[in-house]
Amino acid sequence: MDIPAALDTFPITRRWSPRDPHAVQLYSFPTPNGVKVSILLEELGLPYDAHRVDILQGDQTTAEFLSLNPNNKIPAIIDPDGPGGGPLALWESGAILVYLAEKTGRFLPADPAGRYHVLQWLMFQMGGVGPLFGQLGFFYALGGKDIEDPRPRQRYIDEAARLLKVLEGRLDGRDWVAGAYSIADIALAPWVRSLRDFYKAGAVTGYDELRHVPEWLERFLARPAVQRGLVQPAAD
Repeated sequence: MDIPAALDTFPITRRWSPRDPHAVQLYSFPTPNGVKVSILLEELGLPYDAHRVDILQGDQTTAEFLSLNPNNKIPAIIDPDGPGGGPLALWESGAILVYLAEKTGRFLPADPAGRYHVLQWLMFQMGGVGPLFGQLGFFYALGGKDIEDPRPRQRYIDEAARLLKVLEGRLDGRDWVAGAYSIADIALAPWVRSLRDFYKAGAVTGYDELRHVPEWLERFLARPAVQRGLVQPAAD
């Protein structure tokens, strides 16, 4: 397929060729950060090409991917129909969520007070839940689990437990984190799911004793768009 001029200037399209050049081009892998964007795209019903950047094989360090995201992290997107009608390349999952929500007018309130409440919980994920749960996973379930010094592991167990308690308190009397279902839920829930299901850290962090967080997570996972987004980009 000939790549249209709007995308032809992006070297990444030489390696991951667009299937639908008019769709949002998503470069990702099904990690908690990666599925945030595919879930939102599914919720919005926006057409998108999901290109699998296999981080286990080092695809994120290739010259083509680095030409789009010099920080070599997934996800990243190119929207051929960006602001002003031209293409927009964007990386950092939180920024992508805000952009897509604002582009469509969904899952981020228009009124300033509601907007900032959603954004504060999005930042809670970006600055707290994501990094700390990720470190917990490393020291509890992955490469760092055999380190003899118990202090790093315990630090991240304790901090993950604290963050879960913050979320538990917030969800007392609420179905969703910021009122209506929003990009805050889409950002947070995949990380909580990973802590429970991938890191198997529910017992040590107190997740198993919580009430509101597990109920919220199940509401989230029951959404058809979430179920579709969780498996994107699909394996070849």
